[in-house]
Amino acid sequence: MGTRAPAPWSLCHPSCPPRARTARPSRDLRAAERFWVSGLGLEVLYRQEADGTPGRHSLLMVGRPDATWHLELVHDPAVPVDPRPTPEDLLVVCPGEPLPGSLVERLGRQERKRVSARNPYGDPWGVTLQDTDGYPLVLSTRAWSNP
Repeated sequence: MGTRAPAPWSLCHPSCPPRARTARPSRDLRAAERFWVSGLGLEVLYRQEADGTPGRHSLLMVGRPDATWHLELVHDPAVPVDPRPTPEDLLVVCPGEPLPGSLVERLGRQERKRVSARNPYGDPWGVTLQDTDGYPLVLSTRAWSNP
């Protein structure tokens, strides 16, 4: 038997820290900021305004500073992309505890529509809402852990 070649690099390699960015278009970054920051309590991690330079678009990144993920919302006024969410374009956030009624009320005041989840996971374990661009967001009461 010969020597085994080293395994190729992969996303599970220890040198690849677990970071995730979900990027998608937005029709209205101000409305999106009200939803994600004022409504859900995330923080603005980065903001960039379009200045007319080709390829320089408006950008809003929201998340938690201590998290290894964030949401990137993009709007290019010169070449706008209309968001096209489907029921399967879920963003699932797992706080792992019951959702405070005040949170759901606050989001309702922002006219965020509560919707039924398409899959059996969303409704029994949390609340499914549409964000300002129509993407479904599941706020799950379940905790997340890797085995």
